Amino acid sequence: MATIYTSTPAPQVVDRETWLRERAALLGREKAHTREGDAIAAARRRLPMTEVTPISLVGAHGSTPLSEIFDGRDQLVVYKHMWHPGKPFEDQCEGCTASVWDFQNAAYLEERGISFAVFGEGPYEEMAPFREFMGYTHPWFSSHGVEDPAYAGGGIIACFLRQGDRFFLTYETTGRGVEAIMSSHKLLDMTAYGRQEAWEDSPEGWPQDPTYTRWRRDGRPVPQWTRPGVGPVGAEHEQHCH
Repeated sequence: MATIYTSTPAPQVVDRETWLRERAALLGREKAHTREGDAIAAARRRLPMTEVTPISLVGAHGSTPLSEIFDGRDQLVVYKHMWHPGKPFEDQCEGCTASVWDFQNAAYLEERGISFAVFGEGPYEEMAPFREFMGYTHPWFSSHGVEDPAYAGGGIIACFLRQGDRFFLTYETTGRGVEAIMSSHKLLDMTAYGRQEAWEDSPEGWPQDPTYTRWRRDGRPVPQWTRPGVGPVGAEHEQHCH
């Protein structure tokens, strides 16, 4: 349930002319930030690339060669999803759940010749029911047991390029770099109270919770509450996902 702030400190109230002046000052900084982002993206496009060994990963149709994961396109963006083997859905990584949930459709990537897939650390037979439960439409593949760092790991975005029968890793990011896929958090940054997490530089009295605590509700990663029949973890009326 949304929190209604009635007595919490809030931004200063000013007339519209003053607001426009203050907004214009910040806009100048935002434009500079955008231009710097463009410059960084330009440098990213000039990065060298490193060749990777093509492997096969297990997906919905069994063992699938990397060439088929590209799905007929020249580029592939991968989100590497953490997985805790043997754990129920509610105990899977809330950060990865938030990331993939915020990117539901790859149509615009595909229009530019880029496929999108999720490489999960767990066995495919464990992850497939989770993918179905969450309603994800992206193809998922298991990197379970794979040691090659180009494919292994979690909480990572990786970009690949195909040239004929050769495959290359062109970019990779982790940590806050994966916020590129987390549109909800970018929208939170635009609001008066921001992400409402303790690490943020906010005015005195602004609502803030310990970092990451709002990523879960009643024992579940927040996006799981969009699923039909879901209840609090441990509740007698809970509809079990498995």
